[in-house]
Amino acid sequence: MQQILPGTLYVVATPIGNLGDISPRAVEVLTQVDLVLAEDTRHTAQLLRHFGLSRPMQSLHEHNERQKMESVVQRLQEGQSIALVSDAGTPLVSDPGFPLLRRMRELNMPVVAVPGPCAAIAALSVAGLPTDRFVFEGFLPSRRGARQTRLQSLAADARTLVFYESGKRLADMLEDLCLVFGPLREAAVARELTKLYESLYRGRLGELAQQSSSDPNMQRGELVVLVEGRSIAEEEQDHDLDRVLSVLLPVLPLSQAVKLACALTGLARNQVYKRATDLHKDIDLP
Repeated sequence: MQQILPGTLYVVATPIGNLGDISPRAVEVLTQVDLVLAEDTRHTAQLLRHFGLSRPMQSLHEHNERQKMESVVQRLQEGQSIALVSDAGTPLVSDPGFPLLRRMRELNMPVVAVPGPCAAIAALSVAGLPTDRFVFEGFLPSRRGARQTRLQSLAADARTLVFYESGKRLADMLEDLCLVFGPLREAAVARELTKLYESLYRGRLGELAQQSSSDPNMQRGELVVLVEGRSIAEEEQDHDLDRVLSVLLPVLPLSQAVKLACALTGLARNQVYKRATDLHKDIDLP
């Protein structure tokens, strides 16, 4: 039996779908702690009932965590043991809890991880993309301009990129990924992991973008989107494009230069046009 330490916060991972994925250690901790901090107490109450548990609960979510933080710290300082859970998966991974953990770090108070399911890691394990180096970016901004700006900052990253996204925004996200990264990067969309309608879509960004617009099932549920990082071949391709544009832009109108550069490099017009407009600031155009 897991020994529960007084004055300790336990960060407990819970299933992302299949309840069989909860660890025996997580159940032991949830059985014994004095209090469970839950993102949604109604959701967590169902989870506890499934395993025959009943513990005192309080809500801790993005709208109240700063207000409740000090009272939680006080309970821990008084010797209570507390478990922090999110609605699904590992707490703090695109979920509430960071202000509390930051405060406990400042006070040098004990925190114990009870690891388990995480949608980002589960998707990465089956996507067939490089796993030796990756970066988790969570949710991109919902507004297109801000989303494209964030993606631009990641365009040169050689690591596999891991995102969370909602089904209703998937088509727009994939369109922006194609625009910023180009349609040829390998990618994957993992949908409803460990649940009844779990699906895994793999292909190039352009292919996935087309599929998302024609397959309504792909735009349902909770999604993890993974994109391979920038490759050496892609860097060389961009260098070739820059060389071509540096010759064409000073002697041709922008539209003609873009059209000819597309023919010479085989790249998509939107990709060439964006690079051409970026370069025009440094080149005297006719």
